[in-house]
Amino acid sequence: MSEILFPEPDAGVLARREQILSDLAALLPAECLIASEDERRAFETDALTAYRRLPLAVALPQDTAQVSALLRYCSQAGVKVVPRGAGTSLSGGAIPQEDALVIGVSKMNRILDVNLADRTIRVQAGVTNLAVSEAVAPDGFFYAPDPSSQLACTIAGNIGMNSGGAHCLKYGVTTNNVLGAKLVLMNGEVVELGGASFDAPGLDLLGVLVGSEGQLGIVTEAVLRLVRAAEGARPVLFGFDSSEAAGACVAAIIGAGIVPVAMEFMDRPAIRICEAFAKAGYPLDVEAMLIIEVEGSEAEMDAELARIVEIARAHDVRVVKESRSAMETALIWKGRKSAFGATGRVADYICMDGTVPTGQLPYVLKRTAEIVASYGLGVANVFHAGDGNMHPLIMYDVNDPASQAKAEAAGMDILRLCVDAGGCLTGEHGVGVEKRDLMRHQFSQADLEQQMRVRAAFDPQWLLNPAKVFPLDGRVSG
Repeated sequence: MSEILFPEPDAGVLARREQILSDLAALLPAECLIASEDERRAFETDALTAYRRLPLAVALPQDTAQVSALLRYCSQAGVKVVPRGAGTSLSGGAIPQEDALVIGVSKMNRILDVNLADRTIRVQAGVTNLAVSEAVAPDGFFYAPDPSSQLACTIAGNIGMNSGGAHCLKYGVTTNNVLGAKLVLMNGEVVELGGASFDAPGLDLLGVLVGSEGQLGIVTEAVLRLVRAAEGARPVLFGFDSSEAAGACVAAIIGAGIVPVAMEFMDRPAIRICEAFAKAGYPLDVEAMLIIEVEGSEAEMDAELARIVEIARAHDVRVVKESRSAMETALIWKGRKSAFGATGRVADYICMDGTVPTGQLPYVLKRTAEIVASYGLGVANVFHAGDGNMHPLIMYDVNDPASQAKAEAAGMDILRLCVDAGGCLTGEHGVGVEKRDLMRHQFSQADLEQQMRVRAAFDPQWLLNPAKVFPLDGRVSG
């Protein structure tokens, strides 16, 4: 990561802070504006906690009208804006700047409409991911994207980063499950993109919005696609003597045309960390483990698992352990979804997010271990194996600047490896500030300029979440 996190703050904006606060207070109820230093501390960073900046102020609007008023004012006053969901971003996407107003969506947390006949749900953008599925679970439906932070992360953040999750191998990531969005542009204009239909006419601006990391506008409402829950689901644990064998097994399963609901990978360090936390019954005497879940009727699950087991045995699988109860299933997934938090109990870490073709998994896993070892650090691998979305957790000592620098350098080397292997810099965490300086490794200057022209069409002043995604010296005007 560049030593320069953000450009120098705008001295003029800082000098006008008291006037800006007074103006903002006229636009919001008192409980929706945070100005004191102590209270602003809660918003100085996100899940990339090694970096932090104290924002100018924090606004927590309650509806679209208040968001519109805030953005219109900031546009006219030349104040930068950092949109924020729950702050679970692992790439620094919600880290503020000293001359920026943070606009959070946490108070916009209502479910507005459920239409089971059309399999859609309209929610305010501050609703948590898990709350969507919980709202429709009694009727036999769920919302497919399920990031590990789903208990806390918001739909707004999911849209910003195009979040995925364990069960997105079959059902797709956020962009495949968002049908419409209400978006407030930087000038305060409110626009509707997409709608309740599964194929909206016109330009696919919704596809441009999802994954734009808060640089095109602030989403205040979204229409999401609901999925009917399957008749049954069954996860199975597969243990291997090497990460390379597990990676080759994944590639063979996908290559055979089999698409399980989920296919998750853990290496030995991750297995031990997660088992110590969740007591999920993971095998501790293997070097790598796959969690593969199938769904359908009992006959369908038996048939698909038989094919998967056959492929696994061809790759020298040593442990095959099926879940036999709802409690076992819950524990298996508790262990996986707790991986990041459980690792945080034993070490500081940086979580990377490169994606590679599944056929390259054995090679990339081997090189990842070699890269981290060359820096004298440890790594725990846990990731979405079915779509090649890797999440190596590089462990280091946050109190040792040299150790942190080594971890960041190792992470950058791994991301370059992913791109060189035919993959990309991010699968679901976004670019943020973490991968900003590597964008030129994946994209040509012409590619970047085209992306920046699209961004500038929505926000000509570059006030929305600036200094994120694109290299600091690469900005273009409209």
